[in-house]
Amino acid sequence: QVRLAASGGGSVQAGGSLTLSCVASGSAVCRFDLAWYRQAPGKNREFVAVINADGSIRYYDSVKGRFTISQDNNKNTLYLQMDSLKPSDSATYYCRSRISLQSDCERAFDIWGQGLLVTVSS
Repeated sequence: QVRLAASGGGSVQAGGSLTLSCVASGSAVCRFDLAWYRQAPGKNREFVAVINADGSIRYYDSVKGRFTISQDNNKNTLYLQMDSLKPSDSATYYCRSRISLQSDCERAFDIWGQGLLVTVSS
Protein backbone atom coordinates (compact mmCIF):
# COMPACT_ATOMS: atom_id res chain seq x y z
CA GLN A 1 0.00 0.00 0.00
CA VAL A 2 1.38 3.35 -0.99
CA ARG A 3 1.23 6.02 1.67
CA LEU A 4 2.41 9.57 2.20
CA ALA A 5 3.53 10.67 5.64
CA ALA A 6 3.89 14.41 6.02
CA SER A 7 5.76 16.29 8.68
CA GLY A 8 6.74 19.85 9.49
CA GLY A 9 4.52 22.85 9.75
CA GLY A 10 3.96 24.94 12.82
CA SER A 11 3.77 28.60 13.73
CA VAL A 12 6.04 31.35 12.52
CA GLN A 13 6.06 35.10 12.29
CA ALA A 14 5.68 36.88 8.98
CA GLY A 15 8.92 36.83 7.04
CA GLY A 16 9.97 33.55 8.59
CA SER A 17 10.59 30.16 7.03
CA LEU A 18 9.30 26.63 7.39
CA THR A 19 10.03 23.35 5.67
CA LEU A 20 7.46 20.66 5.04
CA SER A 21 8.39 17.07 4.27
CA CYS A 22 6.43 14.19 2.80
CA VAL A 23 7.78 10.64 2.77
CA ALA A 24 6.36 8.08 0.36
CA SER A 25 6.26 4.45 1.37
CA GLY A 26 5.16 1.40 -0.56
CA SER A 27 5.57 0.72 -4.27
CA ALA A 28 3.78 2.42 -7.10
CA VAL A 29 4.27 1.14 -10.64
CA CYS A 30 3.88 4.59 -12.10
CA ARG A 31 4.25 7.93 -10.39
CA PHE A 32 3.04 10.91 -12.35
CA ASP A 33 3.72 13.83 -10.08
CA LEU A 34 4.28 15.04 -6.55
CA ALA A 35 2.53 18.15 -5.34
CA TRP A 36 1.64 20.36 -2.42
CA TYR A 37 -1.78 21.85 -1.83
CA ARG A 38 -3.19 23.98 0.95
CA GLN A 39 -6.55 24.81 2.40
CA ALA A 40 -7.32 27.84 4.49
CA PRO A 41 -10.36 27.86 6.80
CA GLY A 42 -13.53 28.42 4.84
CA LYS A 43 -11.77 28.15 1.50
CA ASN A 44 -11.31 25.46 -1.12
CA ARG A 45 -8.14 23.44 -1.30
CA GLU A 46 -5.74 25.13 -3.70
CA PHE A 47 -2.68 24.09 -5.62
CA VAL A 48 0.69 25.31 -4.35
CA ALA A 49 3.45 23.56 -6.30
CA VAL A 50 4.13 20.41 -8.32
CA ILE A 51 7.04 18.38 -9.63
CA ASN A 52 5.98 16.47 -12.71
CA ALA A 53 7.40 13.12 -13.76
CA ASP A 54 9.60 14.82 -16.33
CA GLY A 55 11.11 16.98 -13.60
CA SER A 56 9.34 20.15 -14.59
CA ILE A 57 8.13 22.34 -11.74
CA ARG A 58 5.22 24.70 -11.48
CA TYR A 59 4.12 27.07 -8.74
CA TYR A 60 0.99 28.92 -7.81
CA ASP A 61 1.61 32.53 -8.71
CA SER A 62 1.36 33.85 -5.16
CA VAL A 63 4.18 31.62 -3.91
CA LYS A 64 6.60 32.03 -6.80
CA GLY A 65 9.99 33.21 -5.63
CA ARG A 66 9.18 32.36 -2.01
CA PHE A 67 8.48 28.63 -2.00
CA THR A 68 10.68 25.88 -3.37
CA ILE A 69 9.49 22.36 -4.08
CA SER A 70 12.09 19.61 -4.30
CA GLN A 71 12.45 15.88 -3.94
CA ASP A 72 15.08 13.45 -2.76
CA ASN A 73 14.53 10.25 -4.68
CA ASN A 74 16.95 8.31 -2.49
CA LYS A 75 14.80 9.11 0.52
CA ASN A 76 11.47 9.02 -1.33
CA THR A 77 10.83 12.42 0.18
CA LEU A 78 9.15 15.53 -1.15
CA TYR A 79 9.93 18.90 0.38
CA LEU A 80 8.41 22.35 0.39
CA GLN A 81 10.74 25.08 1.57
CA MET A 82 8.68 28.13 2.43
CA ASP A 83 10.46 31.45 2.86
CA SER A 84 9.23 35.00 3.37
CA LEU A 85 6.01 33.64 4.76
CA LYS A 86 2.94 35.87 4.88
CA PRO A 87 -0.18 35.64 7.04
CA SER A 88 -2.05 34.78 3.84
CA ASP A 89 0.03 31.58 3.63
CA SER A 90 -1.65 30.30 6.78
CA ALA A 91 -3.45 27.07 5.94
CA THR A 92 -3.39 23.34 6.29
CA TYR A 93 -0.90 21.96 3.79
CA TYR A 94 -1.20 18.59 2.08
CA CYS A 95 1.17 16.58 -0.10
CA ARG A 96 -0.29 14.62 -2.96
CA SER A 97 1.00 12.03 -5.41
CA ARG A 98 -0.72 10.74 -8.51
CA ILE A 99 0.15 7.11 -9.05
CA SER A 100 -0.90 3.96 -10.82
CA LEU A 101 -0.50 0.42 -9.61
CA GLN A 102 -0.91 -1.02 -13.11
CA SER A 103 1.93 -1.90 -15.47
CA ASP A 104 0.24 0.11 -18.23
CA CYS A 105 0.00 3.12 -15.90
CA GLU A 106 -3.73 3.29 -16.36
CA ARG A 107 -6.30 3.97 -13.66
CA ALA A 108 -4.19 6.60 -11.97
CA PHE A 109 -5.41 7.92 -8.66
CA ASP A 110 -4.31 10.42 -6.03
CA ILE A 111 -2.99 9.66 -2.59
CA TRP A 112 -2.74 12.34 0.07
CA GLY A 113 -0.65 12.87 3.14
CA GLN A 114 -2.15 14.08 6.35
CA GLY A 115 -2.62 17.81 6.72
CA LEU A 116 0.02 20.04 8.27
CA LEU A 117 -1.09 23.23 9.92
CA VAL A 118 0.96 26.31 9.07
CA THR A 119 0.18 29.50 10.93
CA VAL A 120 1.89 32.77 10.03
CA SER A 121 1.35 35.66 12.40
CA SER A 122 1.79 39.29 11.50
